[in-house]
Amino acid sequence: MKQKETLLNTMGIDFSHSIDEIGDEHVGTSIDTPLREDAFEMDDDLKIELIEKHFKEIMYVLGLDLTDDSLKGTPKRVAKMYVKEIFSGLNPKNKPDAKLFENKYKYNEMLVEKDITFFSNCEHHFVPIYGKAHVAYISNGNVIGLSKINRIVQYYSKRPQVQERLTMQIGNELKEALGTEDVAVVLDAHHMCVSTRGVQDVNSSTVTSFYSGKFERDENARAEFMKYISL
Repeated sequence: MKQKETLLNTMGIDFSHSIDEIGDEHVGTSIDTPLREDAFEMDDDLKIELIEKHFKEIMYVLGLDLTDDSLKGTPKRVAKMYVKEIFSGLNPKNKPDAKLFENKYKYNEMLVEKDITFFSNCEHHFVPIYGKAHVAYISNGNVIGLSKINRIVQYYSKRPQVQERLTMQIGNELKEALGTEDVAVVLDAHHMCVSTRGVQDVNSSTVTSFYSGKFERDENARAEFMKYISL
């Protein structure tokens, strides 16, 4: 036990509450991704170096032969993937610049962008969540480039997540970026922590929603949005 505690405490983390005590409740904490205050004091190169070192230790503990040609580059590849790709949304420097344009067409109906593919990772097991995002907004005098909607979805997806938080983060970011309360978001996703472990249900998906402004107040607006999604 002492050896395990020493190994875990080398990163300065309090592990006094073990997973056995917490159980499998998957309790959410906040709409904000839980980050330490010093989360970005390390640069990406140092993060990659440290993750490579620790992932090599994980592979060693699992009994893998790290001298094998197929495996010896894996720790570095995983480290770069974590920092530069699948968890790049943790770094605010990667937040997309959502430039607005005047709504010169005076288009005042809802704009819907559906079937935005996203990939994220479950923060409880670090396995993929993947699915489709459907987004709508009603202009408040400005419009946003369509690709920026995709980029906002991708930015918040590229971090350890729970789907409820991801939905709310996308919705709130779109409200702020667009300067309008009239925003709707629906996510339909598959969780590999459900399909590849535990209950191993490969058919189920999870749907979450965010409605604000007119979409929250007006049932007809929500119904119209859902009709467009199902087209």
